[in-house]
Amino acid sequence: MNPSESAQFDQAAQILDRFQIEIPSWGFANTGTRFGKFVQTAAASTLEEKFKDAAEVHRLTGATPTLALHVLWDLPHGLADVSEVEALERATGIRSGSINPNLFQDQEYKFGSLCNPYDDIRESALQHLLDSIEIGKRLHCRDISLWLADGSNYPGTQSIRRRIDWLQSALQTAHQHLARDQRLLVEYKPFEPAFYHTDIADWGMAAHLCREAGPRAFVLVDTGHHYLSQNIEQIVAWLLHLDLLGGFHFNDRRYADDDLTLGSIDPYQIFRIFHELCQHSQSGLTEGPLNPIAFMIDQSHNLKGKIEAMIQTVVTAQELWLKASLVDFEKLTTLQHSCDLVAAEELFRGAFWRDVRPLAAAWRESKGMAADPLAALREGGYVERITRERASREASVGSYA
Repeated sequence: MNPSESAQFDQAAQILDRFQIEIPSWGFANTGTRFGKFVQTAAASTLEEKFKDAAEVHRLTGATPTLALHVLWDLPHGLADVSEVEALERATGIRSGSINPNLFQDQEYKFGSLCNPYDDIRESALQHLLDSIEIGKRLHCRDISLWLADGSNYPGTQSIRRRIDWLQSALQTAHQHLARDQRLLVEYKPFEPAFYHTDIADWGMAAHLCREAGPRAFVLVDTGHHYLSQNIEQIVAWLLHLDLLGGFHFNDRRYADDDLTLGSIDPYQIFRIFHELCQHSQSGLTEGPLNPIAFMIDQSHNLKGKIEAMIQTVVTAQELWLKASLVDFEKLTTLQHSCDLVAAEELFRGAFWRDVRPLAAAWRESKGMAADPLAALREGGYVERITRERASREASVGSYA
């Protein structure tokens, strides 16, 4: 390398060294759509298989040391399953990440969970949330990631205001049970599965609930949980301004909550979001243990191979983060202040169009990894091996993941 190339590599290496993104256990399982479930022979059907698949992704990308866990799908017996998870952590080197309660799948949640009109169901849902917090404490997990399917389909069938009170009270109780180093991440979604109203429909509602719950509650942004054409990076900027941004569920979409692989439809949107985050990180503000922004993937790989799709997503995230980090922020600020619109946009777009794949490949090689993770996966035969091993068992189709 010449001095200029060496300097570029050193800068890129520092950026990629710090970049981590959490992958979801359910991304390795057989999943589908509301119309059916599609079975892949190589899909993971046990928690052990999910941890092993996660370890393979981390081995090839160097960016995914934690695995998001879903309480009902991964710890069906609650706290009794913690010892198994701890053993898998030791065996694979993958740590447990965010803990995701399930407040949408049981039949009793037909009319809601924390917002259900029946007192006993609300109490049961709250207890599940508290149990999830305890699981997080046992596994030393910082984040409890909460998404509610609660809402209604028809006007006049539910009291929206009464449900606000129930929800606010439940989140305050949950916050009281958090450990000092734990956070409650509150996710929002404007529609689906409820279509008239959802109880946490947008970032403003989520932000209010976090403020009312307490200082360890933050908003979680899922890139698929917005109306079409919504300016997500503006939402990100506002949440950063309010110090209420806790994390992301990254995915891509064409219509609604499609949960497609990151960057497969609109990589420019992810770049724009990353730009806001990079500006924030370069502003000189220091982050304590409770306000770093968690990067998490939430995708459903129905047709693509599970592990291939996960690696594809992680590599795309690394490249887009690197592009956004290499924006000349000082020059861009000058152009913005002078309202030199074309020059500012061209500088911004130029960073997006820059081919950073050679830098990412060189970084991987410097860490003892293959330059091309997808090619290394194919050449290594991991997918073929687990396909043979898992072909003899009965495919798991009982639940979503």
